[in-house]
Amino acid sequence: MTTYAESLTRAHERFLSGLFPGDDCLLAPEALVPFSADASQERAMPWAVVRPETREQVEELLRWADTERLPVYGRARGTGRVGNAVPTCGGVVVSMLKMDAIIDIDENDFVAVTQPGIITAALQAKCAEKNLFYPPDPASVRISSVGGNIATCAGGLKAVKYGVTRDWVLGLEAVLPGGDVLRAGGRSHKDVVGLDLIRLFVGSNGKLGLMTEVTVKLIPMPETSASVLVGFGDLRSSLQGAGAVFRAGVLPAACEFMDKVTLEAVRRGGEAIPIAPSAEAALLFRVDGTEQGVAAEVRQLTSALSPLRPVSVEIGRGADEERIWDVRRGISPAAFRIRPNKVSEDISVPRSMVPDAVEGAHAIGKKHGLTVLCFGHLGDGNIHVNIMHDGDVEADVLAAHRAKDDIFRLAMTLGGTISGEHGTGLTKASFVPEQLSPLQMNLMDSIKKVFDPHNIMNPGKGW
Repeated sequence: MTTYAESLTRAHERFLSGLFPGDDCLLAPEALVPFSADASQERAMPWAVVRPETREQVEELLRWADTERLPVYGRARGTGRVGNAVPTCGGVVVSMLKMDAIIDIDENDFVAVTQPGIITAALQAKCAEKNLFYPPDPASVRISSVGGNIATCAGGLKAVKYGVTRDWVLGLEAVLPGGDVLRAGGRSHKDVVGLDLIRLFVGSNGKLGLMTEVTVKLIPMPETSASVLVGFGDLRSSLQGAGAVFRAGVLPAACEFMDKVTLEAVRRGGEAIPIAPSAEAALLFRVDGTEQGVAAEVRQLTSALSPLRPVSVEIGRGADEERIWDVRRGISPAAFRIRPNKVSEDISVPRSMVPDAVEGAHAIGKKHGLTVLCFGHLGDGNIHVNIMHDGDVEADVLAAHRAKDDIFRLAMTLGGTISGEHGTGLTKASFVPEQLSPLQMNLMDSIKKVFDPHNIMNPGKGW
């Protein structure tokens, strides 16, 4: 059992203030509050917050924290939904947002080298200036950081074609507890020497060390894209649509699904949306590539869906394409038009099991007297499940959490997982042993002890 310091001493405060001068060290309670929670709305107060600007500061911090047995919580923009950034054991929150420089974008090596605090969309925009493309596209792309995306192995809208964040990380520099600096990988796009330490860090949620520099792979920017929003008269037809498109030989850049409740929530906003009023489910596709290739794929896609008798088909290019995607982007705020609160979870199942998962989630909501809203990345079987309820009604809150448990077990019964991209953090930690075997858990714990023998990195979280 790890024994941590119980609080900061005056000596601790002097050390932190000296290493992080001015407003790079926060100690006052009112200044710490914004760093006590993330998008999960779980909350715990840190003892201090620091904002490093150099790797050397991070080295000194982790050398000191390991000696003093002080918990350390890496943090970026706090967009995670499972409480991974919440400082459950007090300790020091390390905000990486001042380490946000783009070091290099190389159109010959097709790589970008950057510090972890850069906003993902900002990196993408800089790459686009050189006609280069960094594909990872989480829904939070405009506000989340590259480092946060790597720490959580973020997925997103384009994962069906381009994969998740781990598929794009070629190298990293990370500081380990005790102050050692690990450098793994680099600009080479292929490297099979030794164990893959990079992939251990991708998705590690700050439990092994703090990344200070990353090298990511780039590809040429697609020439153009088009999007197709398709409305269906029933749920099953929509869920069969993705399979029909894949079987036709089309691999879309994105394949998103929206159920009846999701569409109802969006329609309650009062604005006209480009989908038939009779639609009870919808699919949203994006294809990209050359002008000729995109035109051909749109024809193949719509032809493949025709036997399923869609009630509307809207094709968008340019500004019209963005108007179509506004429907998808508006889902999260629109959900609160159904009920004032939600438990927002993600599950992932084999593609063939998606219809059973969605219908099962709806049935679970009905059993508990609640509305369940399903949408998400149909192309890779990753479904976002929002359990709508009233947080001021205790019975509603209890029912929502019972429904969440049932939905997790449903996913595992269907051969799936309790999380496709959010991770486990605090909100799913208790379910990890139900999915992972004792051998898997022991191996993961052993690996963590090699990197972090005193368990100071993001303690109190599930794998």
